[in-house]
Amino acid sequence: MAHIVVITHEYDRLIERKFFRRSDSGYMIHAILEDLRMRGHSWTVAQGPSNRMKGDVAVLHIDATYVDPAYVDYGRSFPLCLNLAVSDISKGRISQARVVPGDGWTGPVIVKPVLNSGGVPEERLNRRARRAGKPAPFPAARAMRDYQLFDRASDVPADFFADPDFLVERFLPEVVEDGFALRFWVFCGGYDFCGRFVSRGSMVKGPGVFRSEPCAVPDDLRRRREELGFDYGKFDFAVHDGKSYLMDANKTPGRVPRSAGEVASPTGMASGFETMIRTALR
Repeated sequence: MAHIVVITHEYDRLIERKFFRRSDSGYMIHAILEDLRMRGHSWTVAQGPSNRMKGDVAVLHIDATYVDPAYVDYGRSFPLCLNLAVSDISKGRISQARVVPGDGWTGPVIVKPVLNSGGVPEERLNRRARRAGKPAPFPAARAMRDYQLFDRASDVPADFFADPDFLVERFLPEVVEDGFALRFWVFCGGYDFCGRFVSRGSMVKGPGVFRSEPCAVPDDLRRRREELGFDYGKFDFAVHDGKSYLMDANKTPGRVPRSAGEVASPTGMASGFETMIRTALR
């Protein structure tokens, strides 16, 4: 049996402790770890790179777009550390649908921040650091909760193309018979599940989703996962005119959506992790 160390940011909280209610976590990794605990493994959280707890294997679980090298260095001290190679998930590195002036794209576009999840995780970490009387770890981060849509690239203000904090991307919702779809792929080691969320609106997000269904993982997306070095995570992608486009890659995904939970199960993810543990500790 292995002891797993979960390396988190100094100001992140894997588990939220609430008064008069059971402590819980919004992260998928927590459900995976609890499944592994039921199998006899144990786990603990190392909050911050200086808190160098000992263990058999680790998970680099930094909920921020960029990972400080100090966390990566700590992860290297373990025989296995999930996502050790994933220290940059900025949109500019991940997206396969970037639009630049003069590239010939004439369809609609969407403007996003380069920070993952709209920069909200960085904003949260900065706020907690300031409350503790410490400097903000991401002082230049700007949160953007609502993305902007334009009918064509020529309608986008030039400042967005020039600003390194933003990315202009092809807007590629997949049109289906009863709405619009966006595909997702969750994986841990050799286990994975791919599905498609369908929404009435072209911006496929939580409240508007009324159906999900399994679908196949495109081979080129599997190759992209290998190139990016992901052991564990969630990809959001679109299929347009028969081609897949990776839009977002998350190394600290939230809980599996309830509509997909019976298939993309924490138990399956835990089995994928357990296989990697056994291989690393032989």
